[in-house]
Amino acid sequence: MKDKFAGWLRRVLKKTWIPLREKRDALIGRLRLSMSFRISLNYLKLMIVNGIIFMAVFLVLYLNAQTEEYRELAEQVVAGIEARAAAESGGTSQDTAPAGTETSDSHAPRDAVSAGTAGAALPEFPLLNPYTDRGLHVIVREKVSQKAVYDDTDFTVKGLLFFRNIHFEPSDHRHKVVINETREFDVRGVKYEAIFSYNMTKDYNRMWRLVLNMIFLYAVIVYFILREARGQNVRMLAPIQEMSDTVNRITVNNLHSERLNIRGMKDELKDLAETFNQSLDRLELSYESQKQFVSDASHELRTPIAVVQGYANMLKRWGSRDEAVLAESVEAISNEAAQMQDLVEKLLFLSRHDKKTLKLNKAYFNIKPVVEEMVKETKLVAHNRVIEAAALEPVQVFGDKQAIKQAIRVFIDNAQKYTEDGDSIRISCENRQGDCVITVEDTGVGMKKKDLDNIFNRFYRADDVRDRKIEGHGLGLSIAKLIILAHTGRIKIRTQYTKGTSFIVTIPKVR
Repeated sequence: MKDKFAGWLRRVLKKTWIPLREKRDALIGRLRLSMSFRISLNYLKLMIVNGIIFMAVFLVLYLNAQTEEYRELAEQVVAGIEARAAAESGGTSQDTAPAGTETSDSHAPRDAVSAGTAGAALPEFPLLNPYTDRGLHVIVREKVSQKAVYDDTDFTVKGLLFFRNIHFEPSDHRHKVVINETREFDVRGVKYEAIFSYNMTKDYNRMWRLVLNMIFLYAVIVYFILREARGQNVRMLAPIQEMSDTVNRITVNNLHSERLNIRGMKDELKDLAETFNQSLDRLELSYESQKQFVSDASHELRTPIAVVQGYANMLKRWGSRDEAVLAESVEAISNEAAQMQDLVEKLLFLSRHDKKTLKLNKAYFNIKPVVEEMVKETKLVAHNRVIEAAALEPVQVFGDKQAIKQAIRVFIDNAQKYTEDGDSIRISCENRQGDCVITVEDTGVGMKKKDLDNIFNRFYRADDVRDRKIEGHGLGLSIAKLIILAHTGRIKIRTQYTKGTSFIVTIPKVR
């Protein structure tokens, strides 16, 4: 039942409230309002709502306090009647009235019903209710017969307005606030009920005059609060304007120098400024990396292009007549074209990764045959190196077979480049509790600590490598790292300068 009601309520809100809220948001969105003005509007809304609540509570408390006074007077009237009846029962004919009141015939009500004609049960004294001048009126009637024996009300109730206790007097078209309460008492064994009417018209009018004065005073206070708050808002939001001006000044040329000023801030704006400055730092680093990437790529392509152009010019001059020059030029152009193709493919791979468009076709496969195939290929190519397959164990791997093979090939190619004739290259594939661990270890030149921290950076090549004129673009390890990370794997490096390097690749089991 509860779910049905919740579903029905959601459908109703979707058809009624949500469209109205969307229209309101669209309307407000077309208005350009400053944050200071919006905050002031919120202040105004809160103060109006709280003011209305305060006034309503004040009205209730005020009327309740006045009603309590009338109830005390009614208690005194009932007590006076009971005391008079007790005195007359004892044979005393002296008139008594509630303490602190006067009894005089001049105050007798106009419409009072004679006690002698209505019944002898009520005590006969000239003023049953001494508080008519204070707005307290009473009607006394027998409870059984409902016959009125006393009535000092000076008004007639002809209709109701707003609610039960606010009566409309048609004679003068004015409001009278009357609260009725019924009390029962016994006089000489006869049960009576007294209907007390508290004529609170004077209190009601006094209350509204007081409320109007309070509303005027509250409006003045709200005005000064909003005026002061607007100035405070402008001062509070001044750092935002300063931040906006700083952001508008930031360009590519001053990206390294312009930052948001956080001096003097100790609030959420400081956190915002620090977060934005950190974003600018990352953006600057990314921009510099991109510039370096383009510069390095251009540099790497410049050399093979220059070689191709040189041999092409040589072919124009002598290639058609000299067969040796022709063969040399064709071979050189072919080699340089292959290097450029390799470089372009690597750049495309990195570009797809950066644009999040690189797709890997993952599936379960046994990686042992892949490693065995690469060991055989390495023995054929690097016949002057000692290739060892220490341990090749079958391991089920979930991943892209060609991508993983490409990554492992990078480590093996590096081992070939940075070793000399007679050095050893050891390749292993182990199953460690379901995880695949592939190790490529060599006894080559090794790496220094500063090189170890940068080998995965794009186009990075150590100074020793450049001096030895070892071929390469410095992109292989970057690509291998991206592939291994895409398989939630990790790479561990152990190296010692002039002693050798070990790359330990771990591809975890899919759990």
